[in-house]
Amino acid sequence: MRIALVGCGAVTQAVYVPLLSRRRDLFEVSAVCDLSRTLADAVGDRLGAARRYTAVADLLADGGFEAVVVLASGSHGETVRQALAAGYAVLCEKPLALTRAEVAALPEGRLMVGYMKQYDPAVRRAEEVLAELGGPEAIRAVEVTVLHPSGESQLAFANLTQAGDVDAGLLASLRAAERDLVSRALGEEAPEQVRHLYGVALGSICHDLSLMRRFTGSPAEISYVDMWGAAPGSIEISGPLPVQGRFSIRWHYLEDYPAYRETVAIHHDRGSLELVFPSPYLMNAPTTLTVVSGGESRTHWRDVTEAFEIQLAAFHAYVNDGKPPLTDAAGGLEDIVTAQRIAARYAVLNDLPLGGESA
Repeated sequence: MRIALVGCGAVTQAVYVPLLSRRRDLFEVSAVCDLSRTLADAVGDRLGAARRYTAVADLLADGGFEAVVVLASGSHGETVRQALAAGYAVLCEKPLALTRAEVAALPEGRLMVGYMKQYDPAVRRAEEVLAELGGPEAIRAVEVTVLHPSGESQLAFANLTQAGDVDAGLLASLRAAERDLVSRALGEEAPEQVRHLYGVALGSICHDLSLMRRFTGSPAEISYVDMWGAAPGSIEISGPLPVQGRFSIRWHYLEDYPAYRETVAIHHDRGSLELVFPSPYLMNAPTTLTVVSGGESRTHWRDVTEAFEIQLAAFHAYVNDGKPPLTDAAGGLEDIVTAQRIAARYAVLNDLPLGGESA
């Protein structure tokens, strides 16, 4: 299947380039696009893509591929809208957009939102075990802890090509447009701490929201939100689950922490399921599933199959065989709504102004 890549930054270079290089049985990268011609050339050279672009409109107009993989940073709403309108299938890395309005403006088409942890073999095994236990009705609590070191330390091994050739005025206009989108979501008067919380919720915590959608459904409500420490700092979120029980998420940015670590624990009356995720940039590093059951026996389960690779194969199956993705536009919208509820709860608890969609 011929594809085009939009965005040639860190995740593209560290993850998608090596995976697409070894999955030439499924994909041919026909074109790449990035604001930086330096990055477009670097990724194009590695993947053998002859056509390189710095404008999405030019890429879509020239065509020569069947699907678009959107990997750029920031809101993806407008790029996805253009690609769907042009008739291409789309795999879009999270988040789908920054506002509900962007999702509402999307035309009909084949759209898959990329939450690779949903495709992790350990997660799929945990889903099977949970189903045997009775599903969401069996859950007493879901507890999430994320220890997040700097992105630079996580990517030090990757030898990334850096961009220095993008016009400063263009970057400034794009940042202003993104800030305007956040204002539409949270209101013009939303203070910086609320904007920061919303950014972390959609940029990182959304992975845990996507797992909760698989295990329990999206939270019934957000009861409590707090932040402390110098930004990015620490964030705590809690509330009831949609069927029964409660959830808690504790996210900590720790600049010099030795390694990324994310733990998702599901507790039920007869034991626990615990998932421990490594850094997402380490290819084929297994997530560990620990099943705690009777007599406090502990069963550890690992599979080195890369979650990103399974996700790419699922996109291929979606486009060619019609197999539905785990997250579509509706699922992406659910996470945007939950992130807005998180921002709104924090604003209410701290008597801060809030408007826009989240109000």
